[in-house]
Amino acid sequence: MRLIVLLGIMIMGGLLGCGGPAPPLGGPPDIAAVEPAPPPRTADQALLKEGLQGREMSPGEVANLSDRLLGDGNPALQDEKTMARLELLLLKALKSGDKASRPTLTRNLGIINYHQKKYKMARQYLQQSNELYPKSARTHFYLARLFAHQGLIDESKGKKKDSKNKFKQAAIEMGLARKWDPQNPLYRQDIKQIVQSEAGK
Repeated sequence: MRLIVLLGIMIMGGLLGCGGPAPPLGGPPDIAAVEPAPPPRTADQALLKEGLQGREMSPGEVANLSDRLLGDGNPALQDEKTMARLELLLLKALKSGDKASRPTLTRNLGIINYHQKKYKMARQYLQQSNELYPKSARTHFYLARLFAHQGLIDESKGKKKDSKNKFKQAAIEMGLARKWDPQNPLYRQDIKQIVQSEAGK
């Protein structure tokens, strides 16, 4: 009886494709083999720590690591210790003089300063990055957030004209973000609402 049950399971498995023949050669490539999966966040944290403890990292590696850690929705953005470490690593990488990574490194310093509420420094870094590479949608998006944030501050102080001008600048920057990355749904949102929701946190 057991033999009949086992044979039945094997036949059913074969019919359902379980343990069936290997896919033919020349089929569609495995996506994971073509595009490596991003490393887990814990790996990025370890890499950040190693970079500060003397591991040699090229400016390009630091730029890529910081892009991952500063990605929208990454909890690292809310971790003060991680942001402080990342800021040190970015400043160290900037000293290398590598021109290719400089726009990303300065932009990411601007993003860190923005999230630390150091708006004057954030604006300096973001504008420097924009001068080096004016086609970065992310730089324009953060400049839009910065201007909208300043517009809300002016609005709360009763400075209507200043507030209006800041929101105009924010709208221009948001338009440039959409121009350079039209598929990103984040850049299609209302910038004032984004900043208001940040203030409500």
